[in-house]
Amino acid sequence: MNENIKKVINALTESESGKKQMEIWDWYQGVGLYGLYLCYQKTRDQEVYDYLTKWFDRQIELNKIRWNVNSLSPLLTLTYLYEESGKKEYLDLCRIGANYAMNELIRTEEGGFQHVTIDSNNDVQLWGDTLYMGALFMARMAILENNDDYMQESIRQFLIHIKYLSDTESGLFYHGYNFIGKHHFGKAHWGRCNAWIIASIVDMLDIAKGHLPACIEMYLKGTVETHAAALCKYQDDKGMWHTLIDDVEGSYAEASATSGIGYGLLKAVHRGILPEKYLDNAMKALPAINGLINEEGFCDEVSAGTCLYYDLDEYRNIALGHQPYGQSLALLFFLEAEEN
Repeated sequence: MNENIKKVINALTESESGKKQMEIWDWYQGVGLYGLYLCYQKTRDQEVYDYLTKWFDRQIELNKIRWNVNSLSPLLTLTYLYEESGKKEYLDLCRIGANYAMNELIRTEEGGFQHVTIDSNNDVQLWGDTLYMGALFMARMAILENNDDYMQESIRQFLIHIKYLSDTESGLFYHGYNFIGKHHFGKAHWGRCNAWIIASIVDMLDIAKGHLPACIEMYLKGTVETHAAALCKYQDDKGMWHTLIDDVEGSYAEASATSGIGYGLLKAVHRGILPEKYLDNAMKALPAINGLINEEGFCDEVSAGTCLYYDLDEYRNIALGHQPYGQSLALLFFLEAEEN
């Protein structure tokens, strides 16, 4: 096992900084938890499993969840932990989250999940982040509950987000769309958004394998192929992708985007979605991310949480540091590379 996998896990779960970052229930933590679960799934490391169950048990006891798109994110991991543990309270909480998504979450035109967050309704906005934070959970609940309504809802979210966020000229994805004014804000091809999208589509094809109509599976695979070809045009000489994908000279290289894209490309090749030629691009990114794992085990050069902006300089000036989702995306990338 890559030694950095152990370091990344330890930093997230054992360090004081990591523990502090993981204290609340939100998307930062949800993505971190999912990375840890996939690590457990591949390694059966009991310490990782124990950390996850203790984290959820504590959150359930605190009972302070404020429902929004991002607070659905931890539930993706909880669906798997329910299958592992059989704990009724895990399924109960997943059902509450699914009911919120189906019946209470504000919708945009055409039924899209409005990207409601802990501090803003983001009126009639679609964000690329939503697919990873909410749509994957709904696909998992469809399988867990044998509920086709949930699967159709998950599929709808993928279709509407791809429809409104695709840049058909470049093959990349815009960060967001606003139904008021019908625009893409600053038309940013934001790095982490493009990572969320390729990773979420590949994960959807994996999670929902055997449950998707053939036409939807073909559509999603075609989207991955187009997206991957566009992304690989902008990989820099060190193997990194930048915070604005198509602005390699004017925006900084960013670790979470690079890890997420590397993970998506690798997994797509491993699952037969993409041809073997994309292994070269994915593996070129691996040394770069390995080199960003510091002595404490944190992945450096991860951009902070990012809103939609009209000015591309706002993206270029986002602070860099380390974050739970940076840890998780690096972890996903490292774990997928272990299969190579």
